[in-house]
Amino acid sequence: HGADAEGVNESEPYPSRYLAHYPATKAAAERAVMAAADSDLATVSLRPHLIWGPGDNHLLPRLVDRARAGKLRLVGPGRNLVDSVWIEDAAQAHLLAAERLETGAPISGRAYFISQGEPWAMADLVNGLLAAAGEPPVTRHVPPKLAWAVGLGFEAAWTLAGIRREPPMTRFLARQLATAHWFDLTNARRDLGYEPSLSIRAGLDQLAKHLQASAAPVTP
Repeated sequence: HGADAEGVNESEPYPSRYLAHYPATKAAAERAVMAAADSDLATVSLRPHLIWGPGDNHLLPRLVDRARAGKLRLVGPGRNLVDSVWIEDAAQAHLLAAERLETGAPISGRAYFISQGEPWAMADLVNGLLAAAGEPPVTRHVPPKLAWAVGLGFEAAWTLAGIRREPPMTRFLARQLATAHWFDLTNARRDLGYEPSLSIRAGLDQLAKHLQASAAPVTP
């Protein structure tokens, strides 16, 4: 919904409107999955937030690509707290859910937030990931209102020109970078037995060692 989400759990209602097709289609898919749960079919929806780690071909490559091009900016001061999840813990959450998923199971027809349970300031998380990739920190900032206006302008221009690829800035991205989004893991811990296996700092250290050992360029 574009506003701060601080410590919310799965009782948080779906937004009445969305800033982009991405969250709208994810919500529609989740609703369909959960509505399909009945006496013959067991379903569960997991919500891992900002997955990163070895093998990540989405978040880290995009950050590095923009940083190297000189196009990476923090929206606002970067003190907004955000959750993220180590890639192996995201995978483990799926295995835990699969072990417990059967018709009539308490988890069937439900959704669960998955993260490290350790919200970091956006600036610290972004710069921690960049440091793991051997890149310097991003220090330049853009006011949130300006980022929103730029995103709106890009969306309008891309629509008029019929460009199908994602614009470099959108209203959704501007809000994601400027707002807090971290979640209560009580239900995942209780129902799935989920528990993060390491701290974010330890995960960043492992990621840096992996990237150094693989010597593979981080590219999108």
